[in-house]
Amino acid sequence: MGKTLAINAGSSSLKWQLYAMPEEKVLAKGIFERIGLANSSSTTKFDGQVHTRKIDIIDHRQAVLLLMDELIHFNLIREFREITGIGHRVVAGGELFKSSILITPEVVSQIKSISNLAPLHNPANVLGIEAFMRLLPEATAVAVFDTAFHTTLPEKAYRYPIPNKFYTDYAVRKYGAHGTSHMYVAHEAAKVLGKPLEELKLITAHIGNGASITAIDGGKSIDTSMGFTPLAGVMMGTRSGEMDASVVPYLIENDDEIKSAQEVIDIFNNQSGILGISELSSDMRDLQSAVAAGNPKAILAYEMYVDRIKKFVAQYFGVLNGADALVFTAGVGENDTDIRRDVVEGLSWFGMSLDSEKNIRGANGIISTNESRVKVLVIPTDEELVIARDVEKFME
Repeated sequence: MGKTLAINAGSSSLKWQLYAMPEEKVLAKGIFERIGLANSSSTTKFDGQVHTRKIDIIDHRQAVLLLMDELIHFNLIREFREITGIGHRVVAGGELFKSSILITPEVVSQIKSISNLAPLHNPANVLGIEAFMRLLPEATAVAVFDTAFHTTLPEKAYRYPIPNKFYTDYAVRKYGAHGTSHMYVAHEAAKVLGKPLEELKLITAHIGNGASITAIDGGKSIDTSMGFTPLAGVMMGTRSGEMDASVVPYLIENDDEIKSAQEVIDIFNNQSGILGISELSSDMRDLQSAVAAGNPKAILAYEMYVDRIKKFVAQYFGVLNGADALVFTAGVGENDTDIRRDVVEGLSWFGMSLDSEKNIRGANGIISTNESRVKVLVIPTDEELVIARDVEKFME
């Protein structure tokens, strides 16, 4: 029996699960939250126990060191070399990586070279990869790419309507993200609905600090909201989502503090979205508290957030020419009953209606009424299991 670590590093979080493989038995799991922010924390779960502590976590490199210390501290491993496999979620694979791959120094360099495709994520992913390469040099290390699932997009969906040379010479196109999550929940949704995935049209909504909506036809991604980078699409925790490109030169010309296009993009990535409008926090939990207290900026941020999700879901009904189900997943999608309610109520024309008794925190499965023409589901994502399974393929 080998032990495999699945590492899922987000822009401000690091989720992990320790598996006994190939049994796929979860030995422990945890998350480091609010990395690089105030009030960061670590949670470790195993054998029915939950250990949480508040601790300042500067970056993902420190989170990796803390993780390995906790595995030893809680006697989940006796020594580092017990971990024989490690899989890393990497957000952007560009056109270099269309499936999972064994990690080598060359692969790490290539991932770094396309960091501009996911500026909030790939650098964090690389920090984790390099830290584990030093700590676990003998483990089978695999990179699992968020973009891989979206390689089935038709050209009409992934191409931008700009001169051809920008695609042929510079590979400017839509790549998407959250592919492991969209793929996983699509398969699980088919089980819940009792139909072959190949016969289903699904709209999957991965809504967390980062968020993306995907149209899935017969198990294949045919369109997705994130684009050339994860900045595109719906409004997110700190990311603006869709913007008129003309705003970039306009701000450079009119704001004396902004000197370059990169500064504008940094603002759109790090200071926008829920944080930019609410001026409070990028965390939906903080936003909801402020909404409940009647904060007008928080209320506006919430309304804009729901509005953008509805617009993308609605357009994917058109892309798919109808859908069998809308699937919510990820931190906000799985836990925020208000978001689910307001999104679905705003799309009732499509034949969706929620059962208020099923739309509860911790829901898992169908939450729509029996009369709902389009089923609405909550499926907790398990990107870590997808990652662990891909590692196992390279262990054979």
